[in-house]
Amino acid sequence: MDHKESFLQYLKIEKRYSLHTVRSYQNDLDQFFAYLSENGTEAGIQEVTSPQVRGWIVSLMNAGISASSVHRKISCLRVFSRWLRKEGIMKNDPLEKVVLPKQKKRLPLFVGERALDELLDNYNFGDDFHGIRNRTIIEMLYLTGMRRAELTGLRNSDIDLHEATIKVTGKRNKQRIIPVTKAFVTRLEDYIKLRNDFAGNDSNDWFFITDKGNKLYDKYVYNTVKEYLEMVTTIEKKSPHVLRHTFATHMLNRGADLNTIKEFLGHANLSATQIYTHNTFEKLKKIYKQAHPRA
Repeated sequence: MDHKESFLQYLKIEKRYSLHTVRSYQNDLDQFFAYLSENGTEAGIQEVTSPQVRGWIVSLMNAGISASSVHRKISCLRVFSRWLRKEGIMKNDPLEKVVLPKQKKRLPLFVGERALDELLDNYNFGDDFHGIRNRTIIEMLYLTGMRRAELTGLRNSDIDLHEATIKVTGKRNKQRIIPVTKAFVTRLEDYIKLRNDFAGNDSNDWFFITDKGNKLYDKYVYNTVKEYLEMVTTIEKKSPHVLRHTFATHMLNRGADLNTIKEFLGHANLSATQIYTHNTFEKLKKIYKQAHPRA
């Protein structure tokens, strides 16, 4: 097993990274090694130099790769380099003096409260299994702030209707408990009844299933959210993650503190949650300009 494969196994087994994250690391490393090979560098990874890393950054930028994507790829190299030094494979850090391109600060996109109220209160999703399932998907993402992969990974045992809670398994298999409203519990009961009538015992314990009774897949969730959000909003991106941003922004706007939102979202540290304060501050500035007589 080569160094790259050993590193990926380390991420998967010891760090307990998700399959999606491990694949992302693998793709970034494959791209870096392909760049080295294309530029006549066949030396081992322990001999990689800072100029080679900088050259890769330049080639990525010239190819139109965004600064945020470049940052992610170099972050992957940093983790790999740190592991190589820890294992005694590499002595020097080729990323120590590497300067990354500046990133444009983007505020998280979110859907307005009125728009989501219009969708959830007035739109007729239908009363068959297909319609109730799709509505439950939208409402689950918005009411809990969970990630798409967390939603598709829900099992029947994760839903506690009596306690009105949902157990969510997040990144690195960390679990958290999220409370839900009584009204949503009723919605879940309706969905479960229809699902059981529809699929019988063929759901394999997955909470959300397809029309064929299989585990719901990521692409279906993405397409479903996009389809319904297009009815009520004109924001550029319409995805499950936008509903996660929307959950956090609405909670913050209505007085929830950052630590509480951090726990709901399953963030490892508070810095990842603080980005939502920018949306709230922008809202405050807008209200100030509209309301203050001297603004």
